[in-house]
Amino acid sequence: MSEAKMAHPRDEEAHAQIARLRAQVETLMKDRVGPALAGAADRAEHAMGAVRGQAEVVSGQIKEQPLLAVLAAAAIGFVLGRITR
Repeated sequence: MSEAKMAHPRDEEAHAQIARLRAQVETLMKDRVGPALAGAADRAEHAMGAVRGQAEVVSGQIKEQPLLAVLAAAAIGFVLGRITR
């Protein structure tokens, strides 16, 4: 029974340490991780906008010159096939 009494203060200290660590993690998430993720999301959104713009340009060029697009795709496929052998 004396062991149970001795373990009790250690349990309280462990719970207090866990509470302090939890508070530190929450502060870190709020101050550092949240803004970093928001910045990354903004950059990803910007990049997706640029990709969409390029896709529209390429799509327009394919519609204007479909034969050239098919020839270019065939040439690229041929070159990639030769390289990967």
